[in-house]
Amino acid sequence: QVQVLESGGGSVQDGGSLKLSCTVSGDTYSWYCWAWFRQAVGKEREGVAGLTTYAKTPSIPLYADSVKGRFTVSKDNASKTLYLEMRNLKSEDSGMYYCAMKTGPCTWVQGQYRTWGQGTQVTVSS
Repeated sequence: QVQVLESGGGSVQDGGSLKLSCTVSGDTYSWYCWAWFRQAVGKEREGVAGLTTYAKTPSIPLYADSVKGRFTVSKDNASKTLYLEMRNLKSEDSGMYYCAMKTGPCTWVQGQYRTWGQGTQVTVSS
């Protein structure tokens, strides 16, 4: 059974940076998406960034428009860790950040993701 565990959340000021990590345990798939979602208080959960990986070909990133140019998603296969590097953070980036996995390419359709972590909190204050 695949499980994921997020870490790295915290509190920063406007314009600050944070790097989130998501470690996976168990066997992954040969074609899969590993993604980050977030949910702010009072709002629906939304997709942030993801990586589609097929066998040993280069991973293909996907970003929400709101984070393009500020967030970078990457992974380290050896440690089975997905990262989300967040720069120039804004108050609207605050929320609980979740790591999730699915087979096939990345999409923002949350019902397709079978594996979810418990989340890590990010708070950006002005």
